[in-house]
Amino acid sequence: MILNTLHTKHQMKKICFATNNPNKLKEIREALPNIQIVGLKEIGCNEELPETTNTLKGNSLQKAQYIYDNYNVDCFADDTGLEVEALNGEPGVYSARYAGETCNSGDNMSKLLTELTKHTNRKAQFRTIITLIESGKPQTFEGIAKGVIRTQKSGVDGFGYDPVFEPLGYGITFAEMSMTEKNKISHRGIAVRKMLSYFK
Repeated sequence: MILNTLHTKHQMKKICFATNNPNKLKEIREALPNIQIVGLKEIGCNEELPETTNTLKGNSLQKAQYIYDNYNVDCFADDTGLEVEALNGEPGVYSARYAGETCNSGDNMSKLLTELTKHTNRKAQFRTIITLIESGKPQTFEGIAKGVIRTQKSGVDGFGYDPVFEPLGYGITFAEMSMTEKNKISHRGIAVRKMLSYFK
């Protein structure tokens, strides 16, 4: 119903998602089927976006503001962190480069599992902050998914830390869920639905 209303009102609103991550683009496009989501390449942006603050909110605003100021398009950017209770909220804002600047998801998960071998508390949460800039006005939307970190990887779908993150009450990891299932409960899915309500 919300999506139908949005479609009628905005006639396929076009908006830039400030990312080159194909997994994120796919996830967002599935969550917002009645909005034309374009990535950075489609607006001709090939440079690295600034991401120099030490908070998720600061980074998402910095990226969205850069695109709005330099490309003059309505846009939104997200920053997501995995916050592990026993590690005092780490890796947090450094989740994508937890194991180093040139690391990949496998390296990050390996480091995380190693760090947690000395802890029994496996509680964690994914947190996404989306900053939308529409007509120059920034709005922020937050989504949180609580869960635990598995002792080993399970599942082949998803991306990032999905194979080791089990959302509360589900008994399977994000990587064992279909994208539709994950979008219903994920941190990014929650933040996107809040943004959708704002559009409405």
